[in-house]
Amino acid sequence: MKSLTKHLWFNTNKRREFINITRQVEDVVKQSGVQEGLCLVNAMHLTASVFINDDEYGLHKDYEKWLEELAPHEPVSQYDHNTFEDNADAHMKRQVMGREVVVAITNGELDFGPWEQIFYGEFDGNRKKRVLVKIIGE
Repeated sequence: MKSLTKHLWFNTNKRREFINITRQVEDVVKQSGVQEGLCLVNAMHLTASVFINDDEYGLHKDYEKWLEELAPHEPVSQYDHNTFEDNADAHMKRQVMGREVVVAITNGELDFGPWEQIFYGEFDGNRKKRVLVKIIGE
């Protein structure tokens, strides 16, 4: 069995961003040489997410509104965690959006459904963050 582990690094310019990382993950799959297997993509920070959905601007704006309604950033005093940092809302947003995705590799390519793309979701940005990509298979 083959395996390959790579880290993708991001510096976000905003507190909250959605970044399409599909092409970078596809590059790692190609590097691995795996034809049949699995690809794990994992956010390595407690205030970030990896998820699969459509790359459509309106949907991303809807996510931002929905997440802010579920766990508003302001006022920061509403959260007990914020006596340590001001990012309790980011932890909650990550919990809803998920930590990781696993995608099948078939014939050397990510085996997506129609319109599916992989995204890195940042909820407490303005600093360096990373994503783990782990490929296993034959």
